[in-house]
Amino acid sequence: MKIIRNIKTHPLTWRLRKDNKPIWIKEYKQKHGYLGILQALKKKPNDIILLIQNSGLKGRGGAGFPTGLKWSLMPQISEKKIKYLVCNADEMEPGTYKDRLLMEQLPHLLIEGILIAAYAIQANKGYIFLRGEYIEASKYLKYAIFEAKKNNFLGKNILKTNFNFELFVHTGAGRYICGEETALLNSLEGKRAIPRSKPPFPANSGLWGKPTCVNNVETLCNLPAILEYGVQWYKDLSLKNTRDHGTKLMGFSGKVKNPGVWEVPFGTTAREILENYAGGMQNNLTLKAWQPGGAGTEFLTPKHLDLPMDFDNIKNAGSRLGTALAIAIDNTINMVSLLKNIEKFFARESCGWCTPCRDGLPWIVELLKSIENNQENTKNIAILEDLCDFISPGSTFCAHAPAAISPLKSAMKYFKHEFETQIKI
Repeated sequence: MKIIRNIKTHPLTWRLRKDNKPIWIKEYKQKHGYLGILQALKKKPNDIILLIQNSGLKGRGGAGFPTGLKWSLMPQISEKKIKYLVCNADEMEPGTYKDRLLMEQLPHLLIEGILIAAYAIQANKGYIFLRGEYIEASKYLKYAIFEAKKNNFLGKNILKTNFNFELFVHTGAGRYICGEETALLNSLEGKRAIPRSKPPFPANSGLWGKPTCVNNVETLCNLPAILEYGVQWYKDLSLKNTRDHGTKLMGFSGKVKNPGVWEVPFGTTAREILENYAGGMQNNLTLKAWQPGGAGTEFLTPKHLDLPMDFDNIKNAGSRLGTALAIAIDNTINMVSLLKNIEKFFARESCGWCTPCRDGLPWIVELLKSIENNQENTKNIAILEDLCDFISPGSTFCAHAPAAISPLKSAMKYFKHEFETQIKI
């Protein structure tokens, strides 16, 4: 399928070069770069917050929390007081690589989005908390920050206004738990990456005890176009079959013919992404199951492919949109072995703070190993089901363990026969 990117239909990706090289500030400014922050600086910060609330922009990190609402929770304090804006660029979700695309090829788009957000919440310092393995992204972002400073988009009196903002890149040590914003803040402070007790929430007491807002890379990259073209344009980008607005980076990985990530309007079906963009399954393979947004989301089946890819429809089907980078599971995959690998990852990435997560997830891995090895114990399946009920939202300190067992619960729902036939009775 030939994709024609247009400035009015692909606000995130229309600038991309065919050679996949990063776009530096001269070219970025030629392609409407930094027009969004120019529009923002003409408005009052509260007006920008209201604008983003009206746009319906939701967080693109996985949770889908309304961005404008999150900003509105930041306290209105003197500009001389320190406020932080933190960009979550950790992207540790297996099967997800959308933020990497934006950072490696459009670093100035992210910087402009950060500037707009910082001005709206009146933050004066910011950090890009970057996944440690993203070596090229780190190099490109640091150079883009240098260019932005040189052109007075960062630093003191930005564009001859009273807005001051400093931005830094902080490379993380590589822990999945840093996707949880308070664990990220602990890591940024040089502490052990474990979630904090809430309240207080980061908006009131975040980085080094100061008011802090944490937003995802893709979320921030939506802001320049909304400021440039307005709320109604943004809402009209999505299809009529969804309540979500704008476009989203979505894709498929696994044994498909053309794995990748594309910018599509909310409401696009999973089938269209799989067949028209990803080229369908590889020869002699059929789709057995799929995860809508990374390894931590519940499995769906081929009968769900015609669902619009948005937050509500995927939730109503029993899964989560997550990062919207779907993983295709083909008919040759043993679900028990697949779940063992998934749960092994999540057990390893547990911060170890609470018992259900620290001890429960490794126990699940051992049970799955025993089932995979055809050990004669039918009680293991019942124990797995009990653990799935026990490790539920509200029973753990954060959402890591409940998310970790989400794929297991859905696999037990749709493919329980594979667990049962794996055991020799």
